[in-house]
Amino acid sequence: MSPDYLAYMVIGGITSLIGMVISKRLQAKMSKYSEYGLHANLSGRQVAEAMLRHFGIFDVQIVSQPGFLTDHYNPADKTVNLSEAVYNQYSITAAAVAAHEVGHAVQHATQYSMLQMRSSIVPLVKIFSGINQFLLPLALYMAGQVPQLMLVCIIGLAVTTAFALITLPVEFDASRRAVVWLEESNTCSPEELVYVKDGLKWAAMTYVASALSSLVLLLFLILRYMGSNR
Repeated sequence: MSPDYLAYMVIGGITSLIGMVISKRLQAKMSKYSEYGLHANLSGRQVAEAMLRHFGIFDVQIVSQPGFLTDHYNPADKTVNLSEAVYNQYSITAAAVAAHEVGHAVQHATQYSMLQMRSSIVPLVKIFSGINQFLLPLALYMAGQVPQLMLVCIIGLAVTTAFALITLPVEFDASRRAVVWLEESNTCSPEELVYVKDGLKWAAMTYVASALSSLVLLLFLILRYMGSNR
């Protein structure tokens, strides 16, 4: 194993560890708040339905799916996918997660520019993620002999880093929309909103950690590439 690849693995390991710690913290928060009932007595599905109606969105389906924290909005088929617990639960966690995912549906319906930008580079992200997975070890091993390989990896990681950075405003905006609606619709009391904001904050931190990890690794590759060309 080359020293460059070892250094890359160490940096990646450290940033992955930070991400894991934040993810565990998020899981603990969401599990805790799933035990707190919602004064509006609405399930996650009902919260999602009510929020969609409020914004006049009637072409989005709400789907239940297995798993924990597997919730997401799919703009391709216009579905709000809620994990079984969120879909069925009458809890603060269910309300927060459901409203956040509907926040993405609202972004889609209103043509939120950052969501459109993120969606437009998804195909490139898939391509370059696959390329880097196989090419990066070789590029680090042969950085002195074939620096062009490193340049290809830098371009690929730059695309995925851009995707991670663009994701940040998309996620923060969806959470903002969720909190505003939960408050204005009186779905959550002021006390419940404190927990909603805390849970969504830790959810956002997972994306922050991912973006910083990608950015740090990109800077490492750029510095290594510059060093190999001196």
